[in-house]
Amino acid sequence: MSLVRRAVPEDAEELLRLRQVLIDSMAGADTSTGWHAESLATVRGRLADPDGGFAAFVVDHPERPGALGALVAGTVEYRIGRPGNPHGRIGYVFSVATDPGVRRRGYARACMEELVVWFRERGVGQIDLTASPEAAPLYASMGFVRTPDPLMRLKF
Repeated sequence: MSLVRRAVPEDAEELLRLRQVLIDSMAGADTSTGWHAESLATVRGRLADPDGGFAAFVVDHPERPGALGALVAGTVEYRIGRPGNPHGRIGYVFSVATDPGVRRRGYARACMEELVVWFRERGVGQIDLTASPEAAPLYASMGFVRTPDPLMRLKF
């Protein structure tokens, strides 16, 4: 039996905690947590929709009942089709985090593998993510490659 399971609405607070672990690990990131309360209802709602374009896969923390040890989340997005992806479905992985106390146990990889299966079941033609230098070897071992596409962002 797999340690990985699909996250449910009751996991929302723990998803936000692990998302904050990820945010806190980024240099120069805004590490405030005031956004958690505002985000909680949205996360619960997305987790409650099993047929929607959002999924999170988790591993329960082995030593802390009710806590999560690892999280991987992603969405299915649509772009106009192109060669190699005529239906335009793109998977985007945006949150991979492991509780500091349970790292190096393969939990993130196991969650990523489940997310990849979920994407394939939805006809996704490619999966995109951004990788920290520490995480890049994991993704490379799963077949991800760096692309030359430049990313730019506009915030409102």
